[in-house]
Amino acid sequence: MAIGPRLEMRQGQSLVMTPQLQQAIKLLQLSNLELGEFVEQELEKNPLLEASAAEPEAERLNAADDARDSGDFDSGPVAETALTLSEEGPLPSREGDLDMDYDNVYADESRSDTQNEAAASMPDQTSSDWQNLKSGSGGGGSGDGEFSLESTLTREATLAEHLTDQMNMALKDPRQRMIGAYLIDNVNEAGYMAADLADVADKLGASVEEAEKVLKVLQTFEPTGICARNLKECLALQLAERDRLDPTMQIFLEHLELFARRDFDLLMKLCGADREDITSMIEDIRDCNPKPGLAFGGEPSVPVIPDVFVRQRADGTWAIELNGETLPRVLVNQQYYTEVSKLSGDPKAKAYLSECLNSANWLVKSLDQRARTILKVAAEIVRQQDAFLMHGIQHLRPLNLRTVADAISMHESTVSRVTASKYIATPRGIFEMKYFFTSSINATAGGEGHSAEAVRHRIKELIDAELNDAVLSDDNIVDILKKSGIDIARRTVAKYREALNIPSSVQRRREKKAYA
Repeated sequence: MAIGPRLEMRQGQSLVMTPQLQQAIKLLQLSNLELGEFVEQELEKNPLLEASAAEPEAERLNAADDARDSGDFDSGPVAETALTLSEEGPLPSREGDLDMDYDNVYADESRSDTQNEAAASMPDQTSSDWQNLKSGSGGGGSGDGEFSLESTLTREATLAEHLTDQMNMALKDPRQRMIGAYLIDNVNEAGYMAADLADVADKLGASVEEAEKVLKVLQTFEPTGICARNLKECLALQLAERDRLDPTMQIFLEHLELFARRDFDLLMKLCGADREDITSMIEDIRDCNPKPGLAFGGEPSVPVIPDVFVRQRADGTWAIELNGETLPRVLVNQQYYTEVSKLSGDPKAKAYLSECLNSANWLVKSLDQRARTILKVAAEIVRQQDAFLMHGIQHLRPLNLRTVADAISMHESTVSRVTASKYIATPRGIFEMKYFFTSSINATAGGEGHSAEAVRHRIKELIDAELNDAVLSDDNIVDILKKSGIDIARRTVAKYREALNIPSSVQRRREKKAYA
């Protein structure tokens, strides 16, 4: 056979990830905060996109027909799935098809002309107060007669700022202030001194004794225990302020590792104290703060905003609704596109507008598809975990991604993306969607398995209820669980116990004996 160049035609199939498909997949796994940031960026880039300023109309979509097609949806308590895009209260459900046009989901609710006229005719009850603020006569204005909202803003002082303010009053020598400022810069967020004094003295050209002297001054600042070099010193500073740092307590602090192991018999022997004294010292130590610096400059805690609400109806079924506050609402300005296209004769400008229009339409469709997919997955999770919602964590069922994916005819990866960083508000609290996916532990009789999370909760209940003279070992817990129909190994019990930060039976027995 001769070797030479030639042309051949072959037919094949391959999966091509278009930019639009990549965007849709990306939107699925974004949290509500990340989605909001992404939409804001798109609004800045695309002139045809507009944020919907009007309050959205409360729109209910019934997904019962789709759910029935995917399984025995009517056999469970979830009989209807609703999509709500506003904060309005529960509305009567109405029949509809989940696969309706996406434009209906984001319909705007604008006020009528009569409502606008009525609002315009209402007296301005706050105009006088606002004028007083602008003129500075209302107590909140600035001296130049202009009201500044920024002047009312404040923030919590950081740990470094708090220590610096105290240092400026306690140290007058510029050399000591320089050393103190450097030491404060090396205090970590927990309030401990992270720098070695020898290195500090070498870098600043000072003696170790001088750095030690400044550090002693810093350790007198509030909060008590700040600038300590280790846990022992941090506790000693706080105990000394309470006049509890006697020689016996100092010996106790020298052997904190025995306290961590609950070896109270050896502690009593080393400290020369009886059980009552050791118990009193333990209480004093527990009253101390091992991380005094965390009280300053921490990031404000952000409350979890659920993506889905689950509530129980009067007939016992569950209503699943999307949180409209977490759904960005964007509109495509078709009128602007039409006007600019008519006025522009540049082919490049028209091509740019067409690209912007396609991108805007695809973004709206992607947001709609994301909302529908989240709703569909949440409905199936509620159907699978109905016993948990009704009776508590003891009835949490083992569940994996494949089970949900097969029930709603989706791929496992899609379900995984949907449940990432999404939260669901139920009558039993707010949970991450991935919380409901737990591994299975076999039943002794060969029946339905038990959820690992439910088993962990059962282990914690058993240990919390144990008596002082009957501390349960891991083997005892295994026997009790097997009698309850849970086939579990001792090493699995030990792993779950350690994950719950529960000490071993030996340490618990020592602790209960010390407090007996």
